[in-house]
Parts: sequence; structure tokens; C-alpha cells
Amino acid sequence: MTRTAVRTPPAPTDAPTASAAPRRRRLLRRAVPLTALVVLAILPYSTLDLPALLPGPVNSPGSLQLLGVCLVFAGLAATYDLLFGHTGLLSFGHALYVVLGSYTVNIAVTKGEFTLPAALALTVLVGLVVPVLLGALALRVRGIAFAMVTLAMAQVAAIAVASDPGRLTGGEEGLSLLPSAVPDFLAGIDNTANLYWLALAYLVLVAAAIAWLVDSEPGRVWAAIRENEQRVAVLGLHPYRFQLLAFVIASFLAALGGMVHLFLLGGSSPGITTSSFTLGFLLMVVLGGAGTRWGAVVGGVLYAYLDHRLGALGTSEAVAGLPGWLRGPLSEPLFVLGALFIAVVYFLPGGIAGVAGRLR
Repeated sequence: MTRTAVRTPPAPTDAPTASAAPRRRRLLRRAVPLTALVVLAILPYSTLDLPALLPGPVNSPGSLQLLGVCLVFAGLAATYDLLFGHTGLLSFGHALYVVLGSYTVNIAVTKGEFTLPAALALTVLVGLVVPVLLGALALRVRGIAFAMVTLAMAQVAAIAVASDPGRLTGGEEGLSLLPSAVPDFLAGIDNTANLYWLALAYLVLVAAAIAWLVDSEPGRVWAAIRENEQRVAVLGLHPYRFQLLAFVIASFLAALGGMVHLFLLGGSSPGITTSSFTLGFLLMVVLGGAGTRWGAVVGGVLYAYLDHRLGALGTSEAVAGLPGWLRGPLSEPLFVLGALFIAVVYFLPGGIAGVAGRLR
């Protein structure tokens, strides 16, 4: 007798379904930011009135300037997250490079009589050279010592701006940008939409650059340094070089943000020289989610929006009519922001991006 082999039909598999799920996630990951970009790009054409959220209709100059400021701070928060969230470098002096971007252009055209293209080129050069020099020095130390060194460097810039050497910086009153130095398409209230689009272009540039860098080979080394710097050194790599690269790129992109901030506000303010300005970046990153793809951007928009709108809310008649025990805290924007920060750290340790990840 011969035995007849009986073939068992293969068990049904859900491989197509399993492979389709990551594909859907990738499509969704691309579709959401593209949709948000399209919505942000067409906002200046909207006449929607949101009195509780904006100072006027969406396309009004006041609302567009507020939204533009939020976009700039979202980009600046993303540059800080490149240091803190992706590389593990806690800096208290990131504001220094925003100051360089704003004041270098302003002083060059207002006091030095540079043409605007020449002033922009000078600022690009300064925004590259200064981070290389200061970063090479600051990165000789680690941890809290690095944070203190960067803070000291930023304080030197703050003192220089406040002392107004040679009447270049305007001291505590700041330095207004000459109207003649502003291009026609950015000058005047009628062109606020163009300033808004400039801020949006800056955010797109920063987000695209950081997304590409994080997915590149240096980005993978930055992530490894954040987790365990000694292990990276044992593997034969040089953490110092990669940290310096991250420091220079983040600082340069922050200097570009300082330039956009200058045009958006029409001048350089000494408020951007303070250490609390840099601490604001840290709050933005923690609120949104450090080291995530879009957490810093969301945190930057939220923090900048609340910082401006809570100030208006604190002086409004609605708050003035509240009982004293409630009116006092609501009239202090920093108190409200601090309470929000504590609540996020306590209840949402991963930030807003962490909530989205848990929902997925």
C-alpha cells in the first residue's frame, strides 16, 4: 500500500490588513500637516469673526499679526526642541540667537545705513559664526553647567542691549525699524497678510529642515546622545561634534526667526533678551511634547496665543467684575500660564503630543 499525502490548505492570514494599517498611518501622518498648511495659507482670505478667540475677524490686521506671532514662536519652539527634545541639551540662552537675528538686521539698516539685502546677508553670516564660536566653548561642559554657561552668554547680550552702547540698541525702549528699510510688500497695515505668510513660510522652513535632519544619520546620533552619551562615545563616534552641529543649526534657525520677528513687530524689543524669553521656549516644548514631531509647534502656538490673549483678558471688563479672589489670578497671565504648565506636567507628562499618541 502506498500512502497518499494529504495537503492541508494554508490557514487564512490577515497580512494584507496588517500591512495596510502602517500605510494608512503614514498617509494620515502626511495628510494632517498638509491639510493644516492649506488651512493656514488661506486664513488671510477668511472673514470669519471669532470675538472670543481673536481681536477681530480672521483677516483683520490685529488677528493676522497675532496669528503670525504664534507661527513665529512655533518655529522658534521647534528650533529649541532640536536642542532639548532631540539632542538632550538644556540651554538657557537660546534667546541670544533671536536677539542676534533681530538686532543685527535692525542696527545694520537703521544705524549702519546698509541696504536690506546686505543687512540680511550680514545677519546670516553672524547667525552662523557666533553659534560656532559660542557652542564650541559651551559644549566643553555638560548638564547643568552647560545650561549655566549658555545663560551667562545670553545675559551678556541682555546687558549689552540694555546699556545701549553708542546708542545702537535703543536701550529699554527698543529700536524701531526704519519704514524706508521695509520692502513695500511688507510695509503698512494693508500688507499684514504678507507678514503673516512670511511667518508661515518660516515655520514651514524650520519644520521641514528639522524633520529631514531628525530622520538623517546625524538625527539618529542625536537621539542616541540624548539617551546615553557615553555609549555613543564607546561606539567610536564623537558626541561633541554632533552636539555642536545641532547647536549651530538650532541657533541659526533661531536667528532667522529673529529676523522674521523684527519685520512682524516693526522693531527690536529688549523683551527678547531676557532669560524668561528662553524659559518660554522650554515651556512651549514641554507643553507640546519634547522630542516629538509636532509637539513643539503645537506648544509654541498655544503658549504664544495664551500669552497675548490672557493679557487682554486680564484687563477686560469681564474679569474686572469678578470677585477679588478670582480677579487677581486671572489678571496675571504668567500665573495662568504657570498653572497650565504645572497641570500639563502633572497630568500629561508626555505633553499634548503624548495625549495624541495614547489616543492612537
